Amino acid sequence: MSSNTSTLPARSAKSATASTATLRDDLQTLKADLDTLLGHAAELTDAELHDAQERILAKFNSLRVAAKGIAVEAGRQFNHGVEVTSDYVKEKPIKSISLAVGFGVLLGVIIGRK
Repeated sequence: MSSNTSTLPARSAKSATASTATLRDDLQTLKADLDTLLGHAAELTDAELHDAQERILAKFNSLRVAAKGIAVEAGRQFNHGVEVTSDYVKEKPIKSISLAVGFGVLLGVIIGRK
């Protein structure tokens, strides 16, 4: 592979994993808040319901922005993987074809057993 097609830094993968974990935790918190709100909705005044609605919508919007950021990063990583793979195939076409044929035969054997 060429020097400009190195693999993604480990910190990007760790950052994406941390962002995903944070997003998952935030979604759990939002769900718990919604459950609590629904459980006490009959006891709350209109003003309290309105305030709760605004807080929940703000959290939802924040989660939506975070999810978009994770999706953008995943897209970048995918595009980088495509570039690295394309460069590898261009540099080593025979080895690439051999690997593709080998995986095809292996997949055919696995599928053929069913």
